[in-house]
Amino acid sequence: MTPDTTADHRSARTATPRAVTGDDSRRTFDGPGVALRELLGALGATLVELVDAPLGEEVAIRSVVLADSDDLAAEIAAHAPMSDMYLHVGVSEHDAVTWLREVGARAAAQRPRVVLSKTAGESGGVRAAAQRAGVAVVAVHPQARWDHVYPLIRRMLDRTRGARDGEERDLLAADTDLFGLAHIIAQHAGGMVTIEDAHSHVLAYSASNDAADRLRIQSILGREGPREYLRILQQWGVFDRLRQSDEVIDLPAHDELDIKHRLAVGIRRPGDDPAATVLGAIWLQEGERPFEPGAAEVLRGASAIAARIISRSLDAPSTEALLIQRLFGARGGGVDVPSVAGALGIPVTGPGAVIGFALTGAAPGARDREVLGSALRLRAGAFRRDALATVLGDRAYILLPRYQSARAVTAWTRQLVDQLESASALVLRAAIAVPVPDLGQVARARLEVDRVLDSTAATFPKDRVTTLAESRTAVLLGEILDLLAARPELHDPRLTALFDYDRTHAAQLEASVDHYLRHHGDVRAAATALSIHPNTLRYRLRRAQDITGIDLDDPADRLLLELQLARHRRGADRSRG
Repeated sequence: MTPDTTADHRSARTATPRAVTGDDSRRTFDGPGVALRELLGALGATLVELVDAPLGEEVAIRSVVLADSDDLAAEIAAHAPMSDMYLHVGVSEHDAVTWLREVGARAAAQRPRVVLSKTAGESGGVRAAAQRAGVAVVAVHPQARWDHVYPLIRRMLDRTRGARDGEERDLLAADTDLFGLAHIIAQHAGGMVTIEDAHSHVLAYSASNDAADRLRIQSILGREGPREYLRILQQWGVFDRLRQSDEVIDLPAHDELDIKHRLAVGIRRPGDDPAATVLGAIWLQEGERPFEPGAAEVLRGASAIAARIISRSLDAPSTEALLIQRLFGARGGGVDVPSVAGALGIPVTGPGAVIGFALTGAAPGARDREVLGSALRLRAGAFRRDALATVLGDRAYILLPRYQSARAVTAWTRQLVDQLESASALVLRAAIAVPVPDLGQVARARLEVDRVLDSTAATFPKDRVTTLAESRTAVLLGEILDLLAARPELHDPRLTALFDYDRTHAAQLEASVDHYLRHHGDVRAAATALSIHPNTLRYRLRRAQDITGIDLDDPADRLLLELQLARHRRGADRSRG
């Protein structure tokens, strides 16, 4: 094996900046921990090889730390408590031997249990010092990256935290991760598993053995499939088939390329256009024995589980995104506004503006929401550096702190809607709340723009970009109609007779009464709109009054009838939408 390279050392420390010096670098877990044998099995023979285990392979590992020579020396000097496992990054043979001598002088219960190193396998001095100290030595493949190995070990420890002796976790439970899924696939289908994303980057894998081929080994070490192999798979049409179908693809062995027999299945986000939502693929390499019967069925089921796991990961908001969503009243709300403002770098006081956006037309898919959210963040950031944007459900929102010019924000929003629609297939409506007194009122402002968006959908494109003040009639009337719809005891049973008559006789009494009311009792105008003779309309109106018992000359009856008909139309429109 070759010594660690400086570049590899840098990349490990850069990729996991808290792994050496922060609290996350040393994780201690309740429970029995993970046996060294089990941990090495999960990492696989491709990555690691046990050199020596003076205390046996059943020693329990509960904590791990990534350390270089300076970290080791500082820990010894401070007489600090020690982790169970150490990953020696760029540690020279001399420094490793010195450290092992120091820890060997400690009481047995205070010593580390395992050392992972890229050089220990070739160093007799390190092996001898570790043997005397009672510390197991594990050699790491020289091409492996520490920022790959360290998270894998952490994940294993996380998965077993709190487990009781003798209890086996349900690897297909709701909190299953991809490594747990890879393990259960290998167990039930036979062979060795890799799970990759849509760009052929390895996300997880099961344990390897001596039957692993060159493609699997290079994929795991490089965290992605070798380019020459990916080109061949592309030429064979494998990726097209994975994108276009849920079928399990059977790939025969190819001796010249050192590729063994494989099964593969695509992973796609459920419910959307398959071509736009490919999440990756599961690959099953045949090992020393043929695949288990039903391996294809196992892969199909695993694909659905992997889709949920990956989708959950992609959809999980960052810490900053969570703060923004809570500021808008989602995720439980109830935020400490000064703390959130400090974390986001925005002022607490001073009026601002909240803008809500709704997609119009067919029910938006995940891809539409992603496009809208990304576009709004870019445009809002270009308009004001302190602007915040988030997507909640099917709607998106922007906060402009300390911005109170209603005319300017309305003009910008109209321009933004036009730009987004011209650059994509999105059709948008927007509602504005301005001014918002302070950050503590952002959640209430979001409810206000939601009221506008809810109530102006039927008037699109008239109220394409509007405010509550501009759309108050539509908003209040819409909310009144929603209250009527939610209270069956407020539905006028006399209209049921009218609707039944229309259905039975193919008449148009409802439409005739509706147009008559809309034209304020002007028979000629209403008849023209219906393209019928005024006398025909008069006859229909008399017939409607006879059936319902409603007096169209009575102002109260007319008002009630207008509300009931509007409530009925609103319900019919929503059913069709």
